[in-house]
Amino acid sequence: MSDESKPKFQPKPLLAVGEALALMAAAARPLADVEVVPTLTANGRVLAKAQVSEMNVPGRDNTQMDGYAVRAADCVGGNAALTVSQRIPAGHVGQPLLPGTAARIFTGALIPEGADAVVMQEQCELVGNLVTIRHAPKSGEWIRRAGEDITNGSVILPSGTRLRSQELGLAASVGLAELPVKRKLRVAVFFTGDELTMPGEPLAPGAIYNSNRFTLRALLENLGCEISDFGIVPDSLDATRSVLRECAQAHDLIITSGGVSVGEEDHIKPAVEAEGKLNMWQIAVKPGKPLAFGEVGKAFFVGLPGNPVSSFITFLMFVRPFLLRLQGVTEGLAPRSFAMRADFHWPKADKRNEFLRARINAAGGLELFTNQSSGVLTSTVWGDGVIDNPPGQTIAAGDTVRFIPFSELMY
Repeated sequence: MSDESKPKFQPKPLLAVGEALALMAAAARPLADVEVVPTLTANGRVLAKAQVSEMNVPGRDNTQMDGYAVRAADCVGGNAALTVSQRIPAGHVGQPLLPGTAARIFTGALIPEGADAVVMQEQCELVGNLVTIRHAPKSGEWIRRAGEDITNGSVILPSGTRLRSQELGLAASVGLAELPVKRKLRVAVFFTGDELTMPGEPLAPGAIYNSNRFTLRALLENLGCEISDFGIVPDSLDATRSVLRECAQAHDLIITSGGVSVGEEDHIKPAVEAEGKLNMWQIAVKPGKPLAFGEVGKAFFVGLPGNPVSSFITFLMFVRPFLLRLQGVTEGLAPRSFAMRADFHWPKADKRNEFLRARINAAGGLELFTNQSSGVLTSTVWGDGVIDNPPGQTIAAGDTVRFIPFSELMY
């Protein structure tokens, strides 16, 4: 058969970003294991069961201000002189308020029976035991009503909520001392490359420091994962297969960095195919095309590129939402983005979906880091986030672009 008649090799089309995200989302199996932990230690955990309040918050009407509790009908003229009959600090219960009197009251204190308004102290003048109310209050003024924040029997936190400081405070406000949460996701990580060296060790010719180990571990810690670090694995198919088998024994997810390209020393792809299966490999994304996804035993597998920016960006855009789904998170899986003005030119379109490192300038627009190479980690520190630039899209100064802040992607 002549060379002309031989079928020409047709490379498999790269998977689009949306297709890759959908494939990973469909594969995610949320953790089933639940544990009960003290609310004080539940920061960053994922709620396994909806929480229902068994009380009203506030429990009773109370004052929003320091001032005087009064009957509004006693102050119609806006210049009423009333006898101060009692003093009610927060945490104390006053006596019923008699007509023609006022109660000195402090923020958070319960409104005494008979009072229907509070006048702030700045609108009052006290002389001896007589207070002049220089304001005509309306009924209900400066009073927090019972249940206006939370009503008895209402769901305050739905299942799948990722608990932050706000949610913990809300749980505590209705007396929840413990919360049922999903167990922590067990993630194994290792890094391939004979050239990798740890900071603090001598740097041999041709070697580089393993920055990805520090970046990825911190990202996983931010997401509340339990991390097993298997360190740097030699560039060997047998060594890679061996550590994959070990990682698959007791982990929900295996993440690697490096070795996912097609070079002779890139052993991740054949190792995963020998020990499990690959469901996805190579995405139409820049930086980060060689992104692998599959399974080894009962553990999911994600192979990240070795270039530091590629590894960082693909973790944020693909691994983060997958991790959250495994943890049982139901909201906020896709990061919020903002339409912003480009204060730069990007004249050359790429066939792949680009994530351009950018920051917000003093004029409220976006400027680009000058070097968008996948090896320039400086861009991730300099930038405030990334511009999600679709395939085939050029950008001119003044165009509106989709900006995703790093603050939406880190936690």
